[in-house]
Amino acid sequence: MKTLSRLLENTPCGELHGPADVPVTALTFDSRTAGPGTCFFAVRGTAADGHRFIPAALDRGAAAVVCEELPAALRPGVAYVVVPDSHAALADLSAAFYDHPSRELKLVGVTGTNGKTTTATLLYDLVRALGYRAGLISTVVYLVDGREEEATHTTPDPIRLNALLREMADAGCAYCFMECSSHAIAQDRIRGLRFAGGIFTNLTHDHLDYHKTFAEYLRAKKRFFDALPPTAFALVNIDDRNGRVMVQNTAAEVSTCSLRAPADFRCRIVETHLDGMLLRIGQDEVWVPLTGRFNAANLLSVYGAAVLLGLDRREVLRLMSTLRPVSGRFEVIRAADGTTAVVDYAHTPDALENVLRTIEELRTPSRQLVVVCGCGGNRDRTKRPEMAAIAVRYASTAIFTADNPRHESPEAILDEMTAGLDPAARCLRIADRAEAIRTAVMLARPGDLLLVAGKGHETYQIVGDEKQHFDDREEVRKNFEFRHEKLKIKN
Repeated sequence: MKTLSRLLENTPCGELHGPADVPVTALTFDSRTAGPGTCFFAVRGTAADGHRFIPAALDRGAAAVVCEELPAALRPGVAYVVVPDSHAALADLSAAFYDHPSRELKLVGVTGTNGKTTTATLLYDLVRALGYRAGLISTVVYLVDGREEEATHTTPDPIRLNALLREMADAGCAYCFMECSSHAIAQDRIRGLRFAGGIFTNLTHDHLDYHKTFAEYLRAKKRFFDALPPTAFALVNIDDRNGRVMVQNTAAEVSTCSLRAPADFRCRIVETHLDGMLLRIGQDEVWVPLTGRFNAANLLSVYGAAVLLGLDRREVLRLMSTLRPVSGRFEVIRAADGTTAVVDYAHTPDALENVLRTIEELRTPSRQLVVVCGCGGNRDRTKRPEMAAIAVRYASTAIFTADNPRHESPEAILDEMTAGLDPAARCLRIADRAEAIRTAVMLARPGDLLLVAGKGHETYQIVGDEKQHFDDREEVRKNFEFRHEKLKIKN
């Protein structure tokens, strides 16, 4: 049985009031889930201060409280631990509660603005194809040696995170690949974990609603590399100017990758198609069923990380040709008449431009490109006009629509997107996303290209606080089929 004193062995605390040997059977920072034997963490969040809910947690039977400030009245028999930072203590005690599972795995973190999900998922698929058991923590799904668990956050809270890692270790997993979001790093969610390696993909405009400035956003990402141990590797994409910045203060062994410059791992695109591309990695060529420079960079990171983990280079190259695209990442859907739709999660200016540039390289002048995109509500507003300008630059017709409007008016979001556009720009505003996709399909001629961007793998639309079922891929397929049936009847 775990006791509070045992969990506190390596956790700095200013004061301890009450019994140190109280048994701890569960951890929580949500007072509604507290119960007998629970240790409740009073965490200060952006929306609420957990200190307000200490009485509610105790009313439900919590045995211990970790807080930054003591309540005015202390209840007898309850242990109160005063710490400098509740977020940090939550991470430290979560790792201790689950017996430090990250130490039993080769844990690799992937951070950056774009490419995290693809890189982490492809690494997971690769090591599984090599015969190893592995875990995955990603935006799309959490996987424990093939068993799925719902992904609630890109990087879950420290309790859920360490519980997942414990499941992986107990299942015999040798590896875990996880996305490390800037929010998670800033909030100390990954504190206390031992990483075997870290990967930096790129850094572009995103999450400024939370970090406020790009410099703060960069600092959050850099903290991940600053904390890596000397035993770990740090693999950075130096085609991004921030790649070398990330590892300025790291103790880890630094390796670089690039599609353009001399680096430890080099890659060149030999030829590219909608269905895949031929890459030259070092002196070897490999066909991969993914396309675009951004995916070439992701695959080079996968290759580099696999080599740095000690996996057989020849086997890694052989199996790279069998890797499949990640759900909702440049996912290609074809209609019977040759019209092709690409559904992609691109929801930042850089990601949208990367996808559109890839499509543009493959598009012949006779093929129209219809683009459907939007911007999320209650999120970084500064990227809205940027994304609209990028869409108009590449599209034959751009359709701006809702994308998780949350508590904002979709029309108000569209106003901000289109405010700086040339009045002559070929674009439409259709706030209803289903109607926007239907219109895009109807505008497309046989053989044309569509891009539906922003939601990718998501199967919901967030309106207010409600998640309503919505899947871009379902909508595209449904409208392709409808148009096909309509043409059959007409003919």
